[in-house]
Amino acid sequence: MDKCGMEKKRLERRLTPFNVWALAFGCTIGWAAFVLPGPFFLKRAGPLGSMIAIQIGLFAMLLISLCYNYMSEKIPVSGGEYVFAQKAFGRGVGFVCAWFLGLCYLCAIPLNATALGLMGRVLFRDKFQFGFHYIVADYDVYMGEMILAVIALVLFALLGALKVDVMGKIQAMLAVLLLGGVLGMVLSVLFQPRSLTGNLYPMFQTDGSVSLQIIAVAVIAPPLFMGFNTIPQFTEEKKFSPDWVKVIMDISLVCSAFVFISLVFLAASVPVGYLDWRGYIYDLPNKRGITSMPTLFASYHLLGEAGLWVWGTSAVSAMLACITGFYAATSRLLYSMGRDRMLPGWFAQLNRNNVPFRANLFCMAVSILMLFMGRNIQRWAFDMASIGGGGCMACTCLAARKFALQEGRKDIVILGTLGFLLSAGVAFFLLVPIPALDCSIAPEAYICLALWSATGAVFFLKQRQKNCCA
Repeated sequence: MDKCGMEKKRLERRLTPFNVWALAFGCTIGWAAFVLPGPFFLKRAGPLGSMIAIQIGLFAMLLISLCYNYMSEKIPVSGGEYVFAQKAFGRGVGFVCAWFLGLCYLCAIPLNATALGLMGRVLFRDKFQFGFHYIVADYDVYMGEMILAVIALVLFALLGALKVDVMGKIQAMLAVLLLGGVLGMVLSVLFQPRSLTGNLYPMFQTDGSVSLQIIAVAVIAPPLFMGFNTIPQFTEEKKFSPDWVKVIMDISLVCSAFVFISLVFLAASVPVGYLDWRGYIYDLPNKRGITSMPTLFASYHLLGEAGLWVWGTSAVSAMLACITGFYAATSRLLYSMGRDRMLPGWFAQLNRNNVPFRANLFCMAVSILMLFMGRNIQRWAFDMASIGGGGCMACTCLAARKFALQEGRKDIVILGTLGFLLSAGVAFFLLVPIPALDCSIAPEAYICLALWSATGAVFFLKQRQKNCCA
């Protein structure tokens, strides 16, 4: 037992490079990847504009990942941005990073759980819309869909009690199903070239400046890749050389970009019944069922009933992989904070399989509570947490720059500066409304941001007072 009364257990080194890649990739690709191509990407920038913007986001994240790799080698413990910020700038900055990073991780869990109900609405109409029903912020909550989401949350939380390598294998299976399904759908388009000839034109939106269209998507693209930053959370559990970390980060980012670009390509390539993709995308509000989801409709049109299974398997794998990955990442973050006494020591307790299962149960409880708020409120929370995510990336880049200055590493100093500017830029564009770009967070998210910041300040002061008196 240590001086805080906690057993001296340690996280075990059981994760392979493939396991860690699957965790990061699964955290990056969730339900949103299957929904955004129509109403978001294509509507803003068209097929080519969206693809260019996604590649710009990929390039930015590849640069930032160099700072994450440097910090992971320098501080090889679980906690990620929280530990990096704490070591570089003190406990206060570390807590701020953790407060927003934890919310960013946590919000993704119920969002993907409730997406199971949304998929049911598309594929099975009202089969899960039974039992009690109420409306929160213009979103209909049904008992049947809640039951479906709760089952997923409980099941995958319990899987988190198993040894970490078992969880890693489950995540690897989900990641392969996800990637394989997307690849299958793209190949089905490529083998039918007639569906491509005119449908992808115009390559950009015909209204407005092409550059502004690309920028409008590019400034939002980096947050889509934020799942790669979960890799440092598993630093203490990897059983491979640190040299592999950067390789895994790069592969997870490239695979994620491939999925986003592929789904944009798929959504634009099969606008059945319309002259081009624009007519279909702008008519989406009037669509119901399969035709309301461009990626699903394209898969169904190209592959028939088999297309529903391919799309469904890939989408469900994405949702479950996102839930599993963020359960694991959040519990490691909470474990690290509990170990540092930034949170109660309860969070630092490990079960007999040496995993932070109590922290996992906490994530499950909070996620189930968030289900009752409806998806719109969850999205507002995720919007404002994305600003914090950009801030955490900026802080990591500054931490890398600080340590690199001490060591005389000019390459990391330059990368840290660039990474900070890119990350801070993402947070700025999300926070500050710019009508020409229309990429800022929802108005309600500003209220969530103020409330969450105030709550964090109160919690930090009380926790610091408690530790001072201990």
